[in-house]
Amino acid sequence: MSAPGENLKINGDRLWDSLMDMAKIGPGVAGGNNRQTLTDADGEGRKLFKSWCDAAGLTMGVDEMGTMFARREGTDPEALPVYVGSHLDTQPTGGKYDGVLGVLGGLEVVRTMNDLGIRTKHPIVVTNWTNEEGTRFAPAMLASGVFAGMHDQDWAYARKDHDGKTFGEELERIGWKGTEKTGDRKIHAYYELHIEQGPILEDENIDIGVVTHGQGLKWLQVTLTGKEAHTGSTPMPKRRNASLGMARVIELVHEVAMDYQPDAVGAVGHIDVYPNSRNIIVGKAVFTIDIRSPDKDVLDEMDTRIRLGIETIAEALDIECEVEQVGHFDPVAFDPKLVDTVRAAADRAGYTHRDIVSGAGHDACWINRVAPAAMIFCPCVDGLSHNEAESISKEWAAAGTDVLFHAVLDTAEIVD
Repeated sequence: MSAPGENLKINGDRLWDSLMDMAKIGPGVAGGNNRQTLTDADGEGRKLFKSWCDAAGLTMGVDEMGTMFARREGTDPEALPVYVGSHLDTQPTGGKYDGVLGVLGGLEVVRTMNDLGIRTKHPIVVTNWTNEEGTRFAPAMLASGVFAGMHDQDWAYARKDHDGKTFGEELERIGWKGTEKTGDRKIHAYYELHIEQGPILEDENIDIGVVTHGQGLKWLQVTLTGKEAHTGSTPMPKRRNASLGMARVIELVHEVAMDYQPDAVGAVGHIDVYPNSRNIIVGKAVFTIDIRSPDKDVLDEMDTRIRLGIETIAEALDIECEVEQVGHFDPVAFDPKLVDTVRAAADRAGYTHRDIVSGAGHDACWINRVAPAAMIFCPCVDGLSHNEAESISKEWAAAGTDVLFHAVLDTAEIVD
């Protein structure tokens, strides 16, 4: 076995062209993408990805959750594969790179190996996990969660979108429900390349983020129920205003997150109010709280404080409250050996790097529970993501994929 030379680089132009070609599928209204999971656009994106994998000589497997596994054989039929990947689905107003870079970067690693005639002991599998975003079917990272045994597959199939369509039905409809049992695959190591989705790397002019930990997350769906009444004729002291309760909860979430700086965060994202009429006091408010921390104890304390605060707010306003946890994963510490491999790969390829904590959830967070896993970040402009204006440079994409390339070759073991 020999280490890859520092002069070995992926084909940055080919990678960029692939990113731009994929971005043509499911275009957004403002220059980004709307390729939500299990839509026709998702199906079309999967078909394009498979065609590229076929051209690269990979064999495709698909499991019962629709996750795609494109395999390049190794020289040792008994060696467990090195997996690389991320997701091709996007937010409704998503960018061209979130998730997609990790999948197509993995494909570019294989294409470059083909170009250079590189063989490895371990097979390499490029992966597209289904429904990472969780926008259409909550929760996020659904397929990787089933793979890792965190969710029951029948429960996942029963997840419904806003129109009442189920995950299972839509997976069958677009033709990407595979026959392979979810979670049967054994993994030697898993690497995921991703844009940072934060401003740190760009602000500090650093090429690569070596992800050591992932923040834990809790999503709390809150329902506040008051009483609908006329906005003009109902005296202020008589009102049971659910929207006022929601406003106070939003302020509470902010205050709690600020008490656990520098790493904790919290916000209210999705909001529905009823009946949503300009001259009717809101009778019911349904909204989702997102809290995150890399420290499990802190995350649990935030949860407890917020729940108690909601009860106090509801009692003061004479409204009813219900809190349901609709998403959760504990903080993640990525595999130290693979993290060291990423650092060494960045050094060998000549890129600056720093350790970093992922503020967002990724499929690697679940896979890390069943196999060694690590992540690589590249910068994104202004730290902006989950937005059609999300942007990276060709150079950043190539640098991240170069590091992925060297890390994968180290772990998969080059055969002379």
